[in-house]
Amino acid sequence: MATDEDNAVPKWIEELKKSLDPSLISTEREICEEFGTDRWHAMAKPDVVVQAETTEQVQATMRFAFENEIPVTTRGAGVGYVGGCVPLQGGILLSVAKMNRILEINPRDGIAVIEPGVILQDLVEATGARGWYYPPDPASLKECSVGGTIATNAGGPRCLKYGVTRHYVLGLEVVLPNGELLITGGRCHKNKTGLDLIGMFVGSEGLLGVIVKATLRIIPLPESRMMLTATYPAFADAAKAVETILNSRWQPSALEITDGFTLQAARDYLGADTLPEGDAHLIVEIDGRKASLISDLQELHKLIDSTGALSVEEARSDEECEAVWKLRREFSYSLRATGLIKLNEDIVVPRSRLVDLVNFARKLQEDTGIAVACFGHAGDGNIHTNLMVADYDTNRKNREKADAALDVLFHWIIENEGQITGEHGVGIAKKRWFKDAVSPASFDLHRQLKMAIDPKGILNPGKFIEP
Repeated sequence: MATDEDNAVPKWIEELKKSLDPSLISTEREICEEFGTDRWHAMAKPDVVVQAETTEQVQATMRFAFENEIPVTTRGAGVGYVGGCVPLQGGILLSVAKMNRILEINPRDGIAVIEPGVILQDLVEATGARGWYYPPDPASLKECSVGGTIATNAGGPRCLKYGVTRHYVLGLEVVLPNGELLITGGRCHKNKTGLDLIGMFVGSEGLLGVIVKATLRIIPLPESRMMLTATYPAFADAAKAVETILNSRWQPSALEITDGFTLQAARDYLGADTLPEGDAHLIVEIDGRKASLISDLQELHKLIDSTGALSVEEARSDEECEAVWKLRREFSYSLRATGLIKLNEDIVVPRSRLVDLVNFARKLQEDTGIAVACFGHAGDGNIHTNLMVADYDTNRKNREKADAALDVLFHWIIENEGQITGEHGVGIAKKRWFKDAVSPASFDLHRQLKMAIDPKGILNPGKFIEP
């Protein structure tokens, strides 16, 4: 790229201002640094930030970038954990955060139509007010954008019963690298017209196009929900209880476990009496008709008592259940409050190997001396296995030791038929393991698709698919 020698501002930025309203464009250092990072430890400063407000502005940005071969990295709310929206090669950071309108909620068609910058919590509340429900609910739902959840195919606790984001995307409008607008899918709940182009863009991490509108499936809001929480002497005991619940033909709407390190961090951060005594915690949520839930809760209580729980508590009202979820969402913040750097790994194993994973995590902690904090969506094998590292950003020795431990973790996951990411994505953080995690034919096909759609390689360059 041509560069002005006096101030190192690329000359093409002046040309960009001729294609867009200059008020949308910023080169201020503070803004570029803010938009150049996410929740991971990496940061790269873009040359310019474009804060688009319309599809036409996104198209104009992409046309300019395509013609001039300028890198573009798209960003939503920026709360990812893998460096997915970090602009490694500078260029344009395209923010869609201001495209934040809920365009339609239509119960008759069972859909919601949104722009990508809508905050997930706002969508959940808006559909709930109409008696309808959008189930995908990552812990960051109060902060994350719906476009970001589509880009990573996010899940959350309730995907055990209701599925992940992909199961709710009926239609997309996507600006392609050359500025063309692709419209795929629509308002119909069944559609076998052509290839599954929607599935190609859901989870694509900004590598194939810029999502500017989504038509989402919504479902009737369950009449009621109830919950049991239990504590156990050890994390493995809670993991075994998960197997017992599922093998007893229960289908909870959510099934979460948490280990002792995370519980202690929560007690330190939120108060010693926040959680009952125990080295592991289990959350079991059920939903449906209130009349049947009361008897279901009683049966489930007896079953959990039989699994060796130290304590079992019930939550029968929506307010009581929400208080439990509020506590669960604080676990990640509690770990941050320890002062250690949290390397948040959202690995997945087959459910039959959940206990094996728990035991492996304990051994990894013993072998490396690095605390391993585990919690997450036990019902689908998606356990957030967090390495808690002192001075990861500043101490080279600690960083190398932690990276070596991650290598051991990911190779164990791959060898045990697991996946290196369940909902955060690959991004930068897991790039080095991507080739090991997929077959050679799959790796080659990823590259071929990228080159077919983005032949100049301008979208989110430097991430896990490269020319």
